[in-house]
Amino acid sequence: MTLTLPSPASPLKIGTRGSPLALAQAYETRQRLGTAFDLPEDAFEIVVIKTTGDNRAMIDADRPLKEIGNKGLFTKEIEEAMLRGDIDIAVHSTKDMPVEQPAGLVLDTFLPREDVRDAFISPSLNSIHDLPNGAVVGTSSLRRRAQLLNRRPDLNVVEFRGNVQTRLKKLTDGVADCTFLAMAGIRRLNMDDVPATAISPEDMLPAIAQGTIGIERRSDDPRAAGMLEAIHHSETGYRLLAERALLAALDGSCETPIAGLADISGGILRLRGEVLRPDGSDSIAEDTTGVIGDGAEMARAMAEKLLTKAGPGFFDWKN
Repeated sequence: MTLTLPSPASPLKIGTRGSPLALAQAYETRQRLGTAFDLPEDAFEIVVIKTTGDNRAMIDADRPLKEIGNKGLFTKEIEEAMLRGDIDIAVHSTKDMPVEQPAGLVLDTFLPREDVRDAFISPSLNSIHDLPNGAVVGTSSLRRRAQLLNRRPDLNVVEFRGNVQTRLKKLTDGVADCTFLAMAGIRRLNMDDVPATAISPEDMLPAIAQGTIGIERRSDDPRAAGMLEAIHHSETGYRLLAERALLAALDGSCETPIAGLADISGGILRLRGEVLRPDGSDSIAEDTTGVIGDGAEMARAMAEKLLTKAGPGFFDWKN
């Protein structure tokens, strides 16, 4: 099939949130598509869409994400625009994406993965291990909160929302002694001045799909499918197939602190997973290896093991 490529007169519309990181990801997508099809920048139009999660009042009030909707907070309005035909594709941080897409939409394109690690951010300290007893730690992540309290129950973890710039300002204002970001975001924004120290996955297993850009399209749009196929990174796709299958089998609602990471080396896929109580009082982990193509089956088997280890009382706090 011959693709009818976009042009300055009829550009491909790329939907995105308006944060600096979201825009950087949209620009990377535009650049990769332009290079793949030898198209100028103005053959694409970046369309900024405000989502529920971008509500300034809720960010300033540091309202927990679980109180206002969790996953879907940063995608719903963008997906509605795509279903209306206002945009052609949507660029997301994959870790913000629910494991199920709305009818008519497909998430099957992923760009090469950036650094998967979490970053410890502090103007005066270098690691979690340097935090004094009772230190105030700011994070909006249920996973990070649970992992921190599991390792350091003495810490005082406070809600800390906003984009990269907002969180750094709160840190400067003394709201907390440290905070956490994804190393991928710092790298994509070229924020070399940020006092960041990468945290080993052995110390803090990252969020499912951390460091990846996912591109969503309508299922009935062959042009978008054909163009996106040209920039899809297959190794990242295999890794996310396993990680997102683990999330789906455990609890895709984002109400449970879940961490997971798939790595590929020498034709072998290694999958690590962790599920925690929100207060950090309990943590259960698994680590397995297998054939790359068996990632989803490995993930479902791992989820069964984790849930069996957890037992029926592990999720009592959700009732």
